[in-house]
This record gives sequence, structure tokens and C-alpha cells, in this order.
Amino acid sequence: MDDCDSLMRRVANGDRSALAAIFDLEAARLVAIAKRIVRRRELAEDVVQEAFVTIWRKAALFDHERGAARAWMTTIVRHRALNLIRDGSRLDFHDADQLATLGDRAADADAAYADLPETEDLKRCLDQLEPERRRSIVMAYVVGFSHGEIAAHLGAPVGTVKAWIRRGVASLKECLS
Repeated sequence: MDDCDSLMRRVANGDRSALAAIFDLEAARLVAIAKRIVRRRELAEDVVQEAFVTIWRKAALFDHERGAARAWMTTIVRHRALNLIRDGSRLDFHDADQLATLGDRAADADAAYADLPETEDLKRCLDQLEPERRRSIVMAYVVGFSHGEIAAHLGAPVGTVKAWIRRGVASLKECLS
């Protein structure tokens, strides 16, 4: 059993030291994920802080039979970050020149995939997917692109992108289990 899974069980029983241990193990990784989505470090840190409050409150709902604690926490952070973007109330608006300097978010997706260590199971499983499925999944889950944004970027219909992601995620689950 993963350290995070056993720590999460302790958190579910009200063990604050276990929550601190999970934070020490996972916070940097979760901030990096959130930052790829919200594009600003301070907002990413806020997202992770709010996520850990949710993790503390809902730890009893975590079911190790349905997946790993790391994946559960990543999902919470991703949803918080995407909600922050959708809400937009804490985001600054930039003109076209400033947007150009922020970089290409699609390139961030490609870089995130390329940066996965070859020894990582996720990398091995992603490599087994067709390139457009892999790219769609990375763009959606790492960078936070909507289905419409992915479709526009890849020049594919939205329904096709949704299918690529749905089938790709199913293949990843099977490969990782």
C-alpha cells in the first residue's frame, strides 16, 4: 500500500500529523499541477491550501478500492484550479501583448508529458495511447484545457475529442491497475 493511502486512512480518523505528513510529501507536486492550470504561483498555492482543507474534511470519503490517495488529491486540486479559472474573480486580465508573454499552454502540456520519467508507470501507459488521445488527455488534465479548446487546437470535432479523452482515460485506468 502507498504511503499516501495509509496516511489518508489516518487523516480520516482525525490524525492531524498524518495530514501534515501528506502535505510534506505531496504539496510541491500539487502546487506544480495547479500552477500549470492557473498560471500563477500564488494562486496555485491558494488552490492547494483550499484543497487540503477539503482533504481534511472529506478524508473519510476516500475509498482506496476506487484508486490511490495521490490520484484523489490530484483530482481535488485540479477541480479547484479549474473552478478558479472559470470563476475568474481572482484572475487578472491581460492585453494581447501580456498574453503572448505568458507562453503557449499547449507547449506546457507537451513539456509536462516529455518531463515524465521513462520509469514512471504513467509514462509507459501514456506511450501506449494513440498520439491524439495522449495529447488530449495531457492538455485536459495537466493544463486544464476545455474540450472545445482542445478541439480547436487539434482541429478535431468536440465530440471526437471527448471520445478520445473518455477512451484514453479508460485505457490508462486499465493499464495502471
